[in-house]
Amino acid sequence: MPVVVVANPKGGVGKSTLSTQIAGHYASQGHVVILGDADRQRSSHLWLGQRPPQARPIGKWDVSHDLITRPPHGTTHAVLDTPAGLHGWRLKDVLKLADKIVVPLQPSVFDIFATRDFLDELAGHRYGGQAQVGIVGMRVDARTLAADRLQEFVSGLGLPVLGYLRDTQNYVHLAAHGLSLFDVAPGRVVRDLEQWRPICDWLDAA
Repeated sequence: MPVVVVANPKGGVGKSTLSTQIAGHYASQGHVVILGDADRQRSSHLWLGQRPPQARPIGKWDVSHDLITRPPHGTTHAVLDTPAGLHGWRLKDVLKLADKIVVPLQPSVFDIFATRDFLDELAGHRYGGQAQVGIVGMRVDARTLAADRLQEFVSGLGLPVLGYLRDTQNYVHLAAHGLSLFDVAPGRVVRDLEQWRPICDWLDAA
């Protein structure tokens, strides 16, 4: 069972947005998905609570900031939203569970430097895990100098940039109803689904 961990020690970079969208993607494929939320704000679990009955089911993975249990039997795909400031033994335990680690990163110099040590740790696999690591540029236009700067920084670490997600209210409006891009008619979010295509391909690859 693949376990996808969405992590970045910096707050406000889009971890919950990515976590809920990834869970929505897996659910849209008919997988038995659970979504865990180790952040005290519980944004991802709040999203689950808003999810309408007619939407494809996503189960709740019962974890907390201090206790990350293994995903329960009977599920096929697990997604874990992690808190800001995750470090030390908590980070080590979380990363040991991961098959894939997705790191949301905004292309500002402040965000890049704030996550430099974390990305260095992931690139060096200092925790002994074999998880694949990918970066997703958040709130960015791939045609800008900021995107080029992000690509240049990350390529120096040997980590792939999976894609760039634009700054759009689609995520905000859908989240209010417990929905993802993958729960609505494609014509409503065609531009965003196009940006997600390479990310989904990476998630679905063995």
